[in-house]
Amino acid sequence: MGSQFTRGKGFTLIELMVAITIIAVLASLGVPSFVRMIADQRAKSAATDLFTALTVARSEAIKHNANVSLAPKEGQWYKGWVVLDPEGGRNLLDASAPGVPISGGPASVVYTAGGRLAGATSAPTFTIGESDMPQRCLSIDLSGRPHIKASAC
Repeated sequence: MGSQFTRGKGFTLIELMVAITIIAVLASLGVPSFVRMIADQRAKSAATDLFTALTVARSEAIKHNANVSLAPKEGQWYKGWVVLDPEGGRNLLDASAPGVPISGGPASVVYTAGGRLAGATSAPTFTIGESDMPQRCLSIDLSGRPHIKASAC
């Protein structure tokens, strides 16, 4: 009787290398779109956070019947922002850095007791996101209402 060779269970080295190659090709196709999706979500999140802060500042101005300011931390919007209490006691809202670039925008946004922008002659705009990735445009009309568009300003 001749010896019989039985094939062991598992993968050969060649089969493993083919599987790894296929996985690497598929991953390299998916990574760029995944990076864009993450950048888009970060820009969307930062725009929503700034939109919320603007809405809070406007609401507080109307509620307190006084001017309320939204100001960037250290003079830069990308470092975060604060809504200043009209009575000067504390910050009504203190947001940390959003983690994405924010360009444009005024030195601060001041809402009057009527909810309108104080001293604005044109509508302020913020461009949120990296220049080579998806961006958001947050603009404030002269009546004080913020708006977000899914594009650069």
